[in-house]
Amino acid sequence: MQYQFAQAMKTLMLVAILMLFGVGVATANVSMMKDFNFDHPAFAHDHPFASRKLVVQVSQDNPARWDLVLNTTQNILNYFGQEKVQIVIVAFGPGLKFLLANSPVKQRIAALDAEGVEFDACHNTMLQFQKKLGHMPELVPSAVVVPAGIVRIMQLESHGFDYVKP
Repeated sequence: MQYQFAQAMKTLMLVAILMLFGVGVATANVSMMKDFNFDHPAFAHDHPFASRKLVVQVSQDNPARWDLVLNTTQNILNYFGQEKVQIVIVAFGPGLKFLLANSPVKQRIAALDAEGVEFDACHNTMLQFQKKLGHMPELVPSAVVVPAGIVRIMQLESHGFDYVKP
């Protein structure tokens, strides 16, 4: 854990230095589009000591429900400890708004991402947003793009993750 903290601090220092000198930092979301393999799940965060695994569904455009998801996630992390639990939150359908760059909960998402929680965004839903907006939606920096939200949930459940939809 100290190593992860030190690495995070180095990254933050580098970003701060670049910003100080007026250098922009381009961010691109991690994508599983090219290498998604249902039988071999990949993750944004390594959790080698996790004895509990949880996937949480967000499919509603409801900020009160989003707060419930984030509160529940933090409570689970507090109970088990971030090294002992792996949590993946999957947003699709109207719930994709949860992960948009202008989300009212984007700071809480960033904080939980720093604690090892993964936030997955459904590419199928992103394509529907693109049809309405004329461009792909901009996501929070920590969002991981997966081919289909429901397929990601099925994948994780088939690999021992418990499922919750608050």
